[in-house]
Amino acid sequence: MGGETPIRRKPHSDYPAQAPKPVGQLISGIYKERIGQFYSGGQWESVNLRAMMNEGVAAGKPHVQLSVWDAPDQTRPTFDEATSHEFKETAVGSWFGPAWSTHWFKVVLKVPKDLADKRLLELHWDANNEGLVWTDDGKPLQGLTGGGDRVEWILPESFRDGKEHTIYIEMACNGMFGNAPGGDSIQPPDPNKYFQLSRAEIVAVNPDARQLYIDIWIIGDAAKEFPADSWEQHKALKTCNEIIQAFELGNKESLKTCRKIAEQYLGSDINSARVYDSGKEPLVFGIGHCHIDSCWLWPFVETKRKVARSWSNQCDLMDRYPELNFACSQAQQYKWLKQLYPYVFDRVKKKVKEGRFHPIGGSWVEHDTNMPSGESLVRQFLYGQRFYESNFGNRCQTFWLPDTFGYSSQLPQLCRLAGMNRFLTQKLSWNNINKFPHTTFNWVALDGSQVICHMPPAETYTAEAHFGDVKRSMSQHKSLDQDATSLLVFGKGDGGGGPTWQHLEKLRRCRGISDTVGNLPRVHMGNSVDDFFNNLERKADSFVTWYGELYFELHRGTYTTQANNKRNNRKAEVALRDLELLATIASVKDKSYSYPKKEFDDMWEAVLLCQFHDCLPGSSIEMCYDESDQFYAEVFKTAESILKNICKLFGVSEVKSTTVANGIALNTLPWHRKSIVEISETEAAVACGEGPLLKLRQFKTSAENPEVSVRKLSDGVFVLENSQLKVHVEGGCITSLFDKSAKREVIPKGQKANQYVIFDDKPLYWQAWDVEVYHLETRKELACGETKIHEQKNHRVSVVTKTKISDDSYIETVIGLDAAMKGQQSYVEVSSKVEWHETMKFLKVEFPVDVRNTEANYETQFGYVKRPTHYNTSWDMAKFEVCCHKYADLSENGFGVSILNDSKYGFATVGSLMRLSLLRSPKAPDAHADMGTHHIRWAILPHQGGLGPTTVRKAYEFNNPLKLLSAPGGLDGGSAALAAVAEPPVRLTADSDPALILDTVKRGEDDEDVSRGELPKKKGKSVVLRMYDSLGGRARGTVATTWDVKKVSKVNLLEDELEEVVIEDGKFSVDLRPFEVATFKLQLA
Repeated sequence: MGGETPIRRKPHSDYPAQAPKPVGQLISGIYKERIGQFYSGGQWESVNLRAMMNEGVAAGKPHVQLSVWDAPDQTRPTFDEATSHEFKETAVGSWFGPAWSTHWFKVVLKVPKDLADKRLLELHWDANNEGLVWTDDGKPLQGLTGGGDRVEWILPESFRDGKEHTIYIEMACNGMFGNAPGGDSIQPPDPNKYFQLSRAEIVAVNPDARQLYIDIWIIGDAAKEFPADSWEQHKALKTCNEIIQAFELGNKESLKTCRKIAEQYLGSDINSARVYDSGKEPLVFGIGHCHIDSCWLWPFVETKRKVARSWSNQCDLMDRYPELNFACSQAQQYKWLKQLYPYVFDRVKKKVKEGRFHPIGGSWVEHDTNMPSGESLVRQFLYGQRFYESNFGNRCQTFWLPDTFGYSSQLPQLCRLAGMNRFLTQKLSWNNINKFPHTTFNWVALDGSQVICHMPPAETYTAEAHFGDVKRSMSQHKSLDQDATSLLVFGKGDGGGGPTWQHLEKLRRCRGISDTVGNLPRVHMGNSVDDFFNNLERKADSFVTWYGELYFELHRGTYTTQANNKRNNRKAEVALRDLELLATIASVKDKSYSYPKKEFDDMWEAVLLCQFHDCLPGSSIEMCYDESDQFYAEVFKTAESILKNICKLFGVSEVKSTTVANGIALNTLPWHRKSIVEISETEAAVACGEGPLLKLRQFKTSAENPEVSVRKLSDGVFVLENSQLKVHVEGGCITSLFDKSAKREVIPKGQKANQYVIFDDKPLYWQAWDVEVYHLETRKELACGETKIHEQKNHRVSVVTKTKISDDSYIETVIGLDAAMKGQQSYVEVSSKVEWHETMKFLKVEFPVDVRNTEANYETQFGYVKRPTHYNTSWDMAKFEVCCHKYADLSENGFGVSILNDSKYGFATVGSLMRLSLLRSPKAPDAHADMGTHHIRWAILPHQGGLGPTTVRKAYEFNNPLKLLSAPGGLDGGSAALAAVAEPPVRLTADSDPALILDTVKRGEDDEDVSRGELPKKKGKSVVLRMYDSLGGRARGTVATTWDVKKVSKVNLLEDELEEVVIEDGKFSVDLRPFEVATFKLQLA
């Protein structure tokens, strides 16, 4: 039939035709704030998730019985000593102190019947200070931090039997960051600080509530930190709200429901290490770490306990979290643990053997790298690597230095020579002027050696394992075009602690998000730092390069702060170098003499410890410097004893005065020296020659033709003159320095050298650490007082001036000139005594020179670095204060000026103005930093030609003056044995390149007559020589020795043989590339 319309069947749909109700858009900001309300404290905690965290609490008697013994003063007694005393009853609410005291608690626990079957029982202990849990038979178990952080200790299953069980808690009256008053941790510690025990209770924790807390924390972070235009962010916010809606106060089943909702975003494997087994490729590799400053806002002696607290925590966490791999550096801390906490050390060794606990770094401590000498850096690696090898069977492959204030240009070479080709740091992320451009790169030393360097893009070595830390590991990565992987170094640090269970739970959830939802870099756990670098190494040949130092654009004041500590460092380094040489000679010469290896080890370990990156830089509290003063005093006492024994063996004695006939000069430098030596208050002799003992001869002069003179021209105006230099002193400053040999004036007309200047020194925050660029605008010249003649001797003249700094501070300055020696460059020597009692002032001394160059030269370890004298770019200007060692030099073609010093490290060259930094006066963290009397020496050394051997050698000599000895008849009238000692047993021949420096002579570490048994002994005797090219050119030479040598090998810093070197007639050739450090082992017959 036509005209009919067929009926069409519509698809079935439940979508209502009529809108049942209005539905509004989710207001993002409000719902984000709601997330925190769900688990925060304060007015909501009785009705939110916190109210269901615990299933029961037992406090007070009979469940928690407390008694205490208070250790006297600041003693830190052992477990056995502490528990031998009578304990008195105490209770929660009691106060303990003062700062740095120790209190031992006997804690008797009895779990009530109604809690015995709960899933998780913990002791919660909080006194807002650090503590350590011990078993009743003296085994340290776990550290406690306080202040709500790491306050729980899981009760053993055996404690659930309803009986009394005893533990001990050792309370240290300091927080994780010392004892600063108020909230500013770098302020000097409050000696009268007390701590209240606020919690000591058995808690039955609800694991579901605790896990849900981590769930919503991480999903909430995703809701806040994912881009607002991403579906992942919207889903995270929606999931959080669904969890909050599903929560029912008091209903434990609702917790399980909430967790199921969370799994929709996190995945179902987040409750175990299985979450890392998805097989999907990760980009971020998490490594647990515990940065423990060997001293800082607490003394060295407290660090020993921090190590035990922190590392026992990690052993405990590894038993509960199989994915945890933990890396920790500083061999010194392992040694402390071995000596003081053998039970914890054995736990650590077990975890090392399992491949979970990773000794790393290869150095004795995490040391400063700006100021230690080259040989000190060598010994950091030598002592560190030997400890790791002897105790754990392996050396480190990765140099680990995340928190040091800049990185020396020779570190890559020394790392390679110490068996490491990888380096990790992150400190340059703190730069406050320029942003360092790389994350992963090849770092190249002065000699061309390279290491792979990685700077974690999360820009911290104490990451809290937050969602944001994982996210920043990609968003802040600067080398994505080369390699997108990165390390995430997480764990409580600086004051110790390391990873917590919260960190590990958060990372599981971050991995779950990456695999389930995406948009977050995939983090992985279970690998080591070496695994990470192994992957980088496969593609490292294409990485970008950075040549030279990694200059840190912050903490420039650390080159100067705590001057006495820096002086002790330089003095100790010089003493050790001298004594090792002399003891080597003695031990080879005379079988009856025993090389003092134990004493040298003890001395080196003390010096290396004091080079820790908050000790030598001057950024620790006063207590640390009281300790370091004691360490150095012991070093110098031992040094004196060793030298005395060697002198006795040689048949000489140390004296203050003698005659030319009986006098001998002790020389430890490896080149021909000619120098004036005072043999009495008024007389001098000339020491001349090569070798450890130099003969003295008469210093000849006459009244008619003096070798050196001083004349007063008028009041306050003097001329000091020798055959090479003519010095005008006016108003206490040098207004003219004429070099007769070069026929050249050094000081620009109208300007003044040796001019003291003072600056206001108020950095943005870090007082002991920082000097900011704006301090240069506050320069004030110090006016000098009366100048008068101080010395007028045949061999030396000088004038003295007193300069007032303030009503409390002054300087006494002696400007002196010695008679010039033919063939030796003369210099003007300045000695100052500074009485310093200032607040936030910076004292410097200036030297304008008539020399132009866009770069100045500064001695560094085993060489020198060039730095700009201008402010062309922000990178140039950032180096307004830099580090130097024994000299700084400004040279142009044909002529230059070097400033030598005996104990200073801060310097600046701006245009043609050279400026040596002398003293600072910060008030935090040490309120008395640098207050008191200081003795400082420096010298102005003009020289012909550019920077050369003259400066290098004079800088050594300035820091290593000849020592006066005496023997009946001197070298001529002494015994044949004495004459034999005078000859240099090893030397560089006269035709060798003068840039070659024979820096170290010592015995082989494992020689059978020297070894202390840490590593296998080696038969026979050997001598180790270390030399370097000091000037940046190909350096060739010949080593000659009078010792009976059967074999010569080139070795690395750890004294492993690399290649055999041909020796003929007691001589072998050396050929070093620019700035190369080379070590040779001479096996004696």
